[in-house]
Amino acid sequence: MRALELSHPWGTENLKMVEQADPTPGKGEVVVKMRTISLNFRDTAIIAKGGYSAGAADAPPIIPFSDGCGIVAAIGEGVRRVAVGDRVSTLFFPNWQAGPPTPDKRDGPLGSPGAPGAARELALFPETAVSKVPDYLTDEELATLPCAALTAWRAMFVDARLEPGDTVVLQGTGGVSIFGLQFAKAAGLRTIITSSSDEKLARATVLGATHTVNYKDVPDWHRPVRKLTGGRGADFIMEVGGAGTLIESLKSVRMAGHIAVIGVLTDASAPPAKLSASVMIATAAKVQGLSVGSREMFEAMCRALTLHRIRPVVDRVLPWTDARLAVEEMARGSHFGKIVLTFDS
Repeated sequence: MRALELSHPWGTENLKMVEQADPTPGKGEVVVKMRTISLNFRDTAIIAKGGYSAGAADAPPIIPFSDGCGIVAAIGEGVRRVAVGDRVSTLFFPNWQAGPPTPDKRDGPLGSPGAPGAARELALFPETAVSKVPDYLTDEELATLPCAALTAWRAMFVDARLEPGDTVVLQGTGGVSIFGLQFAKAAGLRTIITSSSDEKLARATVLGATHTVNYKDVPDWHRPVRKLTGGRGADFIMEVGGAGTLIESLKSVRMAGHIAVIGVLTDASAPPAKLSASVMIATAAKVQGLSVGSREMFEAMCRALTLHRIRPVVDRVLPWTDARLAVEEMARGSHFGKIVLTFDS
């Protein structure tokens, strides 16, 4: 079988196609014939410079990408969760089945050393690392669920426990924020979307955004957020910028509101946020960092997707042999929603 392999010194030029032996499932394992892969910001960081858990110069090669969809081709002894022929999604954290996060549960995310990712024609996984998925979605749509969709779902409904009528600010129009918009619309939430692109804001409006703010035109975007909420502030902020936007989020959130820190898009170009204890005390807000979620959360999210017939927004589809191009497109940030790769039929 073929697989994509990434090695030091990283960079898209070191993302290469290699031949590997076809896997055979052992006890508790499954082989999945992969059909689609979806890209996340994490993938650009890993591939470009070995970020996250990819490691240093002496790190071994990895098979990248955490998110994918495929068909179970073979199962090992004792497998009960899935059967041959089932369509399944990968799970970002194979060891996190339920409950709150712990170091052990979050160990070995897919696409990192020791946990080969989705970029292989035949993928061997523990049965705990895949989950059956909604029938009504396409392979391309299903590939978008494991990371971006689950991150938005957990942030809004597991951690923040938002209720109908609450106001949420969603930064940008990448995968997590667009899923957040779709979930918010289904749940009866009021949404404020920020972006530097009027074109993307117009597309967000079509998807159901209540209000939009161009942060390039209005860099102190906490002001329109406060105005739109009658001075109260938003109940929830999806914080994807990191150092460059956290202060604005703190100025935008209501007292005792919730800020979900899920991204670091501006950290490389922005100075560290000038936080102080007095700012944190004044907001009385909960600022929570989070990374994806558990199998239990994923399955609950899939039930909600099915109930509301939510269809993920796929920006573009490329063959998996064009993975280098896809990563470069992702890094440029021109996408609205998700970029997906498809395997040969």
